[in-house]
Amino acid sequence: MNRKTNILFWSVTAALGGFLFGFDTAVISGVEQSLQTLWHLSVWEHGLTVSIALIGTVLGSMLGGIPAEQLGRKKTLFGIAVLYLIASLGTALAPSWGVFLLFRLLGGLGVGASSVAAPMYITEISPAKSRGKLVGMFQFNVVFGILIAYLSNFLLADIGTEAWRWMLGIQAVPSIIFLLAVLYIPESPRWLLLKRGNVTQAREVLNLIDPDTAEQTFRAIKQSQVDSAISPRLFSKTYKTPVMLAVLFAVFNQVSGINAIIYYAPRIFEMTGLGKSSSLLSSAGIGLINLIFTLISMNLIDRYGRRTLMKIGSVGLIITLGLVARAFYVQDFGLTVPILLFAYIAFFGFSQGAVIWVFIAEIFPNEVRASGQALGSFTHWLMAAIITFTFPYLAEQFGGGNTFLFFSFMMVLQLLFVVRLMPETKGSSLEKIERTVFAH
Repeated sequence: MNRKTNILFWSVTAALGGFLFGFDTAVISGVEQSLQTLWHLSVWEHGLTVSIALIGTVLGSMLGGIPAEQLGRKKTLFGIAVLYLIASLGTALAPSWGVFLLFRLLGGLGVGASSVAAPMYITEISPAKSRGKLVGMFQFNVVFGILIAYLSNFLLADIGTEAWRWMLGIQAVPSIIFLLAVLYIPESPRWLLLKRGNVTQAREVLNLIDPDTAEQTFRAIKQSQVDSAISPRLFSKTYKTPVMLAVLFAVFNQVSGINAIIYYAPRIFEMTGLGKSSSLLSSAGIGLINLIFTLISMNLIDRYGRRTLMKIGSVGLIITLGLVARAFYVQDFGLTVPILLFAYIAFFGFSQGAVIWVFIAEIFPNEVRASGQALGSFTHWLMAAIITFTFPYLAEQFGGGNTFLFFSFMMVLQLLFVVRLMPETKGSSLEKIERTVFAH
């Protein structure tokens, strides 16, 4: 394989973690009613069945940086593939509700850990000029995995009373592909050099990435090690800027209301007066638009930069959320709200959706990238859990108008964050970004 093919294969392999992330997250939607009936679950037990993977995701994102730092990015990705495989087979074959919960929790751990390890690995093996597009493949695969889960559930729905087992078990196929493909990718050269002192192997991988810049990159990594602080603690004064940027970016990602809208799309459309079948169709449309605009963003992120995409997206989100709020206030729905929500998803996929994993993986110095990525991912998933659990209550207590107006106001704050605080990282080496962030 030539150099470009090598890097593409490595990136696609790591991004398979994102595909399984999306598939695992969405597949429960097709089986939750069958499980409730099968095991006679109470309302509380049913809620735990649906949400336990999200609990695992929060834990996995919090802990995912530890094996990535201690064992390496490649071994961590292999471990995640094993987790996905065990979780898919375990949930499919579960003889009882308790066993099912255990394996869904393991799947959630895999999702959380993959949101740390996969973007970080792709970031560390990508050339600066195409890093945004390559890391963006992770988010594209998340959205693609969600769509394939919906399609798979639809195709397997009528194969008998045990259809739910097939819906969950089919995930073993991409899990095995992921597991085998990881065996053929190299370790991150930055981890090899900075954590293991393996100069020879690090040079070999850098030469595979780009022989023209290999020596220059090697020296820059070594220099970053010399320049780095004595303390590798993430929450030291030295790293306050990248910590602040990662936490704020992850918080803004969720206070846009994205997970509330994706998880509760049929409910929102029904609130506007659409029938149930139209609501489900509209929900499928949201998934397709998310995929299309994430793909468009991937192809523009390295040309126009992260900040430009975020500025355009923020303005679009402010306007669409504001107009949805207005529709609820004046009770004027018709086709307006579905069209506005489709536009909202387009702006989100174009900006926050594609940029978050790229930006958070880029802004931390080599010596704390694993723990920094884990912090950003943990913040993202913790906020996702809070917003997802509170949205039905907030919408009921304060009404759709006030809830969407709150999301719109949060996007005004996001725009201020992008304009005033967010540094541009396109086209720069990771070591150069490190200097830019600390000077910002």
